[in-house]
Amino acid sequence: MDLALLISSLSRQEGTTRHSQQEALYRSLRNMLLEGHIPSGTRLVSTRVLAAELGIARNSAVYAYERLAEEGFVAATRNGTITRWDGCGRSSAGLESGPATVRLSERVHGLENADPEPERMLPFVPGLPSLDEFPVAQWRRCIERAWKVIKPAQLAYGPVEGLPELRRAVAAYIRVSRGVRCETGQVFITDGTQGSLELCARMLANPGEPGWLENPCYNGARTAFRSTGLDIVPIEVDREGMAPTDEQWRTRPPRLIYTTPSHQYPLGALMSPRRRAALVEHARACGAWIIEDDYDSEFRHDGEPLPAIQGLHADAPVCYLGTFSKTMFPALRLGFMVVPPVLVERFTRTLRELVHRGHPADQLAMAEFIDTGLFARHLRRMRTLYAERRNNLETALARHLGTALCVRESPGGMHLSADLALPLRDTDVARAAASRGLLLQPLSSYRVGDGRPYNGFVLGYSGLSDATIETATMQLAAVIDEQSRTRG
Repeated sequence: MDLALLISSLSRQEGTTRHSQQEALYRSLRNMLLEGHIPSGTRLVSTRVLAAELGIARNSAVYAYERLAEEGFVAATRNGTITRWDGCGRSSAGLESGPATVRLSERVHGLENADPEPERMLPFVPGLPSLDEFPVAQWRRCIERAWKVIKPAQLAYGPVEGLPELRRAVAAYIRVSRGVRCETGQVFITDGTQGSLELCARMLANPGEPGWLENPCYNGARTAFRSTGLDIVPIEVDREGMAPTDEQWRTRPPRLIYTTPSHQYPLGALMSPRRRAALVEHARACGAWIIEDDYDSEFRHDGEPLPAIQGLHADAPVCYLGTFSKTMFPALRLGFMVVPPVLVERFTRTLRELVHRGHPADQLAMAEFIDTGLFARHLRRMRTLYAERRNNLETALARHLGTALCVRESPGGMHLSADLALPLRDTDVARAAASRGLLLQPLSSYRVGDGRPYNGFVLGYSGLSDATIETATMQLAAVIDEQSRTRG
């Protein structure tokens, strides 16, 4: 325990009598606990050492410790006197009052999620790459080379658009791999898809204007639209992707449209070429902007990939969003967006007011990873691996669950969705599975507003080994069987 602050505090105390020393030591220790200078669980020095250090009578130290113990701040144990203060406005003995009520904005209450953040490494968590297969050694060398060339000036905040090396590399990559029409100046590096979504929602629509979301939909998009006050309109999804009706175009024309056309999240549908062309045509006619989230388009398992909606027309009203969280690793926290040329200047000016860009080494390393072909090589390996794991999961589901789950067709990605073909609620099954160490994301949790309900699960497979797939599927089958017998 550092006694410097305590000694400084005591030196300011008035009076030199034993009683005044006792009171001064007690108050100083109590204040240090209240202000968090002494964490809970700290073993205090013995009264003999404390008295010697402070030059006071040992009885004064004993008195102070006894007072603190009576009030529940410390406890005498076989290992010494241990602090029991939890730092939240009350001692662990409950002698202080509880925390005051905190008032938050109405927007925050609308965004709160009743479910706690799940443990990300549990079986079936969607969107988690195979981290064991990531080429850490190659990435480490890219990072080391980046730090060797970084100049002192680059340790300040970087350009809000992102470093030019990474913007150029991203532009070259998505032009070839996704058919995106863009120049380097249209590419903005972000901290991930969520940041890109919120920026687009704030920039391109006013509170109260209609924002179309797929139903079911990625919850991050729903959060971005809610936080900016948009009037959310659920648009149903079929086998060809987002399927707005003529009446919806006529009666509730959107200002913003969010879609995941290459692999609809969470159902997995691929938007047809006809549907893509119609979406651009209608959006242009009513002055709407399309937010195209191409989050895991690199992992296509069946057939040739369709080019991005953004590349259909040179002047398509599309903001194209991508992320490296799925293709690299989530902790990298790098994403990108491509905005139409008419928005570049305004986005740049606004970003200068809203963000301070950093992570120069990560950006330089990512640019080298792309330029040297390491990124493309990694994607090829993961594409093959994920296709195998999907097949293994489908086989295991059929073997252990039969017709209890109906797997939806999907051209690729990192997860599959399955409808529950039993009279059970997906949320009930998910809660029971959590006790077995499984993370089942209920399809019903992706429902938007009063849109069509769903009952099933989103099952991630990209981060699961073959052995884990088999074991986890057997556990899932046992949970569903138990729930069926309980209900029966």
